[in-house]
Amino acid sequence: MARVPYLDPDTAPPVTASALGKLPALHVFGMMANAESAFVPWLRFGGVILNDLALDPLLRELAILQVGRLAARYEWEQHVGIAKSCGATDEQIAALDRGEIEAGCFSPVQQLVLAFVADMVRDGVVPDDRYAALAAELDDRRIVELAMTTAQYLGLARIMTALRIDSDPPAPPGSVKVSSL
Repeated sequence: MARVPYLDPDTAPPVTASALGKLPALHVFGMMANAESAFVPWLRFGGVILNDLALDPLLRELAILQVGRLAARYEWEQHVGIAKSCGATDEQIAALDRGEIEAGCFSPVQQLVLAFVADMVRDGVVPDDRYAALAAELDDRRIVELAMTTAQYLGLARIMTALRIDSDPPAPPGSVKVSSL
């Protein structure tokens, strides 16, 4: 059972009620809406992560799934469908769920991304050789975007775990629109 109430547009303060009314009724949004002054900026930043990065959307989603696998199953459950809509295969989803990030279904750059994310989730220390290999594949912008995506979802994972978020059925891909908030 969650440690904080899930707000909805009817119970939320006016500053967050309008934004909540435009989002799917997911526990993550109801939980985060308790942070009145940070909620809408957090949504906007999340929207940038999901919509405006130069990082390939499939790499982004594999990174989010890796964070979800290692830190908060809620994220995994919500992002499997999104990952598939970005081109992830059932084979990749299954291999990642088993922790087999070196499986042949992943390209070399996907393997590097998954390993980088695992390092960030564990303790943040990325070995020099792994970073050099990733830097040979992604430019500085995309590496920073990958790190920002990982940090965003890892921070959210820690909040969800500490506040004991309840599971939700997955929202349909594309159902979260934050550009008008």
